[in-house]
Amino acid sequence: MDQHNVSFSAEKDDLSSALAWIARSLPAKPTQPILRGVLIHANDDGLELFGFDREVSTRVHISAEVHEPGKMLVAGKLASDIVGSLPEKSISMEYEGSKVIVTCGSSRFELPAMTLEDYPVLPELPRVTGTIDPQLFSEAIGQVAIAAGKDDTLPMLTGIRMEIDGENVVMAATDRFRLAVRRFMWNPAAAEAQAELLIPAKTLADTARTMDTQTTDPVEIALGGGENIGQDGLLGIATDQRHTTTRLLDADFPKFRPLLPKTHNSLASVEIAPLQDAIRRVSLVADRNSQIRMDFAEDGVTLSAGGSDVGSAVETLNCSFVGSPLKIAFNPSYLKDGLAAVHTDRVVFGFTQPSRPAILIPEPENLPEADEEGNFPTPETDFTYLLMPVRLPG
Repeated sequence: MDQHNVSFSAEKDDLSSALAWIARSLPAKPTQPILRGVLIHANDDGLELFGFDREVSTRVHISAEVHEPGKMLVAGKLASDIVGSLPEKSISMEYEGSKVIVTCGSSRFELPAMTLEDYPVLPELPRVTGTIDPQLFSEAIGQVAIAAGKDDTLPMLTGIRMEIDGENVVMAATDRFRLAVRRFMWNPAAAEAQAELLIPAKTLADTARTMDTQTTDPVEIALGGGENIGQDGLLGIATDQRHTTTRLLDADFPKFRPLLPKTHNSLASVEIAPLQDAIRRVSLVADRNSQIRMDFAEDGVTLSAGGSDVGSAVETLNCSFVGSPLKIAFNPSYLKDGLAAVHTDRVVFGFTQPSRPAILIPEPENLPEADEEGNFPTPETDFTYLLMPVRLPG
């Protein structure tokens, strides 16, 4: 099959959704212009659309009425914008000579066709390593990706570490100011599966955000099998209609387990929704989002921010508190990120000292009792958000 005389029709919703998903992962400033393209392959099974920037590849299958099978290559973001703007009718696309004709109702667009011969070969999915419920996968990635770094000069911090130990998986991410760790179980293809990987956080987060979490069909995680898991340096994520691959990061993730405190001098349980609202209000006077102060005691938690130059704010909330009272300060943006990732009505804070990191975890059924030395062991939890405090003035 080639690019000549390609012709097909597809429903607007199907084609628009597929193009938008592919276009989302295409580079805004590609190293080669050809990588701006979306490759459309029309065959007897419908359409397959592909995108590739040499790091991330995407593939999606949709139904279509194919009149002339073949392949065409067009600018992905432009094609997506055009199809997305068209009315809810059947859309036809046809390759003619050096252009692609898009028609829908009374609308007609002509797009320059890109040269197929220059398009790179797309990577194959590795062997399936295991499967996971899409809702669980999407939730876990969302919880840890918020803590990943965005500084490309520190590649080890831009990834999500994934540790596979049989049916147990641990994901972790950090930007040095906070650390998010999530544990969950999946269905490995082999019970003895073992691997330690570093996956680009942005790709994982984008994939999770666009995943259909309403389906019960499991997500396939493809990293290879046996002792070769991750050895090809490629991760594949496959659902029924969509496939994504990404190159793994070749960097050493920091040793994060020693950072997680095993005991705490005090614990506080606070309802999340009112706390988020209070932080939003009080931080309006925080200087350049610098810090919000929290004063924890048995009678509640008092939030404060600002100073004489910018005005000040104070608000007190109810909380359940045990242990030594303390004053601590946080970056309000990082604090709100952590609270949003705790998917229970209440959050438990664990503190050691005002100058040491605090943890935020979902509230367990019962808070632990203090040991003989007056310390509280960290409750069992599947999710931990560790947050560095901001130095208090004076």
